[in-house]
Amino acid sequence: MTYSLVTFRSGAEIQLGIQPAGGAVHAPPELKQWPSMLGLLEDWARAADVLSGLSLAGAPVVDDAELLPPVAARKVLCAGVNYRKHVIEMGGEIPGPDWVPYFFLKPPSTTVVGPASDIVIRDALRARYDWEGELAVIIGIGGRDIPRERARAHVAGYCVANDITARGYHRRGDVPAEAFGYDWFAAKATDTSMPMGPGITPVFQVADPQNLRLRLWVNGTLQQDESTADMICPVDELIAAASRTVTLEPGDVISTGTPSGVGAGRGLQLAHGDVVRVAIDGLGEISNLVKDADRSQP
Repeated sequence: MTYSLVTFRSGAEIQLGIQPAGGAVHAPPELKQWPSMLGLLEDWARAADVLSGLSLAGAPVVDDAELLPPVAARKVLCAGVNYRKHVIEMGGEIPGPDWVPYFFLKPPSTTVVGPASDIVIRDALRARYDWEGELAVIIGIGGRDIPRERARAHVAGYCVANDITARGYHRRGDVPAEAFGYDWFAAKATDTSMPMGPGITPVFQVADPQNLRLRLWVNGTLQQDESTADMICPVDELIAAASRTVTLEPGDVISTGTPSGVGAGRGLQLAHGDVVRVAIDGLGEISNLVKDADRSQP
């Protein structure tokens, strides 16, 4: 059985559940021992044993389940410049073998939203919001200076993400020197700019994170279609590199970069009413409606 471990709301209660691929949400009683996904991830060694032997036989189906963000992430680290074809489409050259990955942060409590939540945009023409479908890695066992060969042992699972980017805010012309010309905060930290879900597919269900097909559609038109094999730095290298700068903790999210097919290189951007859908084979899909907050202003 392939499934996602989800966080959902039913009535006034928020709890953990299991959603088989393409199926309904179930609420196995074995999951009630953890009050939240973060609590489960903090107990990952034991939780993995429970999940690997889990059966849905007799587990109640939750008909009114509203999927929420899979986890209240502690940190969201996003890898930049990590797909070869994306580097080329943005006018760059593929880095050599000595390339060391770099990251930027998104504030988790305001950027991360659920798999069906709205993407709220503001000042849309100037901000030029763009899509970036990505594979996200969920950390289950923390650590610092993690060796690459042991990195996957720190992973609890994977999910689908969309790193919404305000391209118009990224470059600033009013700076005292060229070295200060990039504003990663303005471009990447906007509210609701990190839809994630539908849940966390446990690591033991993903044979190879470097062999997953990622696709993104805007209003039904396919924009991104690439394998994670095109990554410059694979998942284990990203984990090792991130842990050399910060201590990774259970519940941290490492988003692994986006493949080619973003809107920036073709003069495309998101607008009010657009629907963005991202799917990764074996992990499920998320679908988010774009809403322009300025349209609701008097």
